[in-house]
Amino acid sequence: MLNTRFTAEFGIEHPIVQGGMMWVGRAELAAAVSEGGGLGIITALTQPTPEDLVTEIERCRALTDKPFGVNLTLTLSINQPPYAEYRQAIIDSGVTIVETAGSDPTKHVEHLKEHGIKIIHKCTSVRHALKAQRIGADAVSIDGFEAAGHPGEDDVPGLVLIPACADALDIPFIASGGFADGRGLAAALTLGADGINMGTRFMCTQESPIHERIKQQIVDASELDTQLIFRQLRNTMRTARNSVSEEVVDILGKGGRFKDVKDLVAGSRGRTVYEDGDPEAGIWTVGQSQGLIRDIPPAGELVQRIAAEAEAKLRSLTADIVVDSVPVP
Repeated sequence: MLNTRFTAEFGIEHPIVQGGMMWVGRAELAAAVSEGGGLGIITALTQPTPEDLVTEIERCRALTDKPFGVNLTLTLSINQPPYAEYRQAIIDSGVTIVETAGSDPTKHVEHLKEHGIKIIHKCTSVRHALKAQRIGADAVSIDGFEAAGHPGEDDVPGLVLIPACADALDIPFIASGGFADGRGLAAALTLGADGINMGTRFMCTQESPIHERIKQQIVDASELDTQLIFRQLRNTMRTARNSVSEEVVDILGKGGRFKDVKDLVAGSRGRTVYEDGDPEAGIWTVGQSQGLIRDIPPAGELVQRIAAEAEAKLRSLTADIVVDSVPVP
């Protein structure tokens, strides 16, 4: 058993968390991860209204009696979602764990904690993790440069970012970006994390609500088949490499602005990718960890397999590695 500060704080069996992915974090997947002993996450804004979120939470609760959480991603946009209403729906539904991400979560954290809700804040740098700790987050999920979606602008990979967070933080934290198997979990724990967060790996599970063609493309892809877009806009995003991402990079590289690519990167097109299985229909996010994914198992079995692999790897390392003493001249 891999008992860590994170498993103790959030009442789960294995230190493995399912990322709160747009269009993917639905009740079936979240419940399956939680049933397997990890922490499943429903994505609030996948649901079109706060009332729909309440229904989705009820569906998840009917599928598992184990802890699960809700992701609330805070974005700056022209047509802002009614965050206060989504937040109240989470509170009224009796959810006990929320993952926040994106813009400054202070007012949301304060309100949610007033109702006894534990907060995991997802961020991309040590400085943002420290702020999350100051405002009362119970844990941090730290994204390395390998991650899908928005990995920040510092380009720091997990091998550096994880121990840097371990040195700086007092609260538990989990590592995200590049994790897909037990070797990764063992490495994260060794580097000082209290667990891992996986998005791309959980996209390729039987309960994942995306088209089988997209799952198979991820299995067949390598770590080289992603693309960084929006670099010029200081809003870097890692996506699957396809004709649309190539066009976005070309337009912005020639001096274009967001208005010149907004139709190409519309979220509705990305949703179509997942629903219809056409990988060229729009922009869709995937991490470099796709190069490590070989199968499409049940999500709960995946959680248990990764935990067992990590424990075996840690045991074998302590048994097999011998450090010879070197005499000092």
